[in-house]
Amino acid sequence: MNWYQTSFKLAPKPRGFHLITNEILSKADEISTFKIGTAHIFICHTSASLTLNENASTDVRQDMECQFNTMVPENAPFYTHVLEGADDMPAHVKSTLIGNSVLIPITNGSFNLGTWQGIYLCEHRNAGGARKIIVTLCGEKHQENLRVDC
Repeated sequence: MNWYQTSFKLAPKPRGFHLITNEILSKADEISTFKIGTAHIFICHTSASLTLNENASTDVRQDMECQFNTMVPENAPFYTHVLEGADDMPAHVKSTLIGNSVLIPITNGSFNLGTWQGIYLCEHRNAGGARKIIVTLCGEKHQENLRVDC
């Protein structure tokens, strides 16, 4: 069993749902050395989240943003946590609803996703800034990547 962990920051993105699969693959390129395993991808923030969803149509990402804004509106009269702006408390609620991590199988050096699946960064703040991601890999490496110490 092999383990690998890396962390990096995603460039700031505007509020909305953003496809980040390729960005993760490029920053955690050790994935290519695993024959089989899992990738745990975690976001270190409470006002953004990660999920898997449609990777082809940008309409889905736009509709997701609209749906979540409808379900969790800004300026709700019952919010008491309001010091950081109208978008902050709804961002915490949305992050809790969606989640802070995804677990993805690795097969032959790549994510084993469905045809239309991609990893989304769900940015719930108007100006969330750079987001720290931790990727932890666990599994069996390809034989040519195994090192034998004599």
